[in-house]
Amino acid sequence: MNRDEALRALGLDHSASVDDIKSAYREMVQILHPDKFASNSKLQSRATEQFKYLQEAYDFLMKGGSSSSVRGQSSDKPYTGDTRSARLAGIAQARVQLVEQKDLALDQRRQGLIMLVAGGLVAFGLRRIPAIAGIASAVAVWGVVQLFSSNNTVNTIDEHLKKLKKEQRRIEEELASERSDS
Repeated sequence: MNRDEALRALGLDHSASVDDIKSAYREMVQILHPDKFASNSKLQSRATEQFKYLQEAYDFLMKGGSSSSVRGQSSDKPYTGDTRSARLAGIAQARVQLVEQKDLALDQRRQGLIMLVAGGLVAFGLRRIPAIAGIASAVAVWGVVQLFSSNNTVNTIDEHLKKLKKEQRRIEEELASERSDS
């Protein structure tokens, strides 16, 4: 991993300060922590991978020698600049990742619906052959489970996206009001 990749992982540009990096990292951790997706093992696994990549990027920037060279500041010097742009970048990056996870959950929901319908039709159509009807019924039940599970995941992700949108609006309004005051 190089510095550009690490900054991109946190949604930051080349002019990011140490405080920008810390702020973006904290924001991303709150949004993408794998424990938030405990109800869906596939999403939790993907979030774990993204979380590890995020941690690697942060460690690289903070411990890899970059922390003292970012804008010429060391981490123990206070930064008096605005961290809102870093938070906006972190929000944008988190939204991209959440949308990817939502797409995966929507695919799972479609698969569950297909399993439910196909299993139900086969079970009903072949009810004279108990073994096949039993297997088809099990497939239909599994489709129901997958349908409800993935629907729950989609709803959770939608809630996270709404929170991000609300936070983004709040920050943009603060920046707009500061611009109008000057």
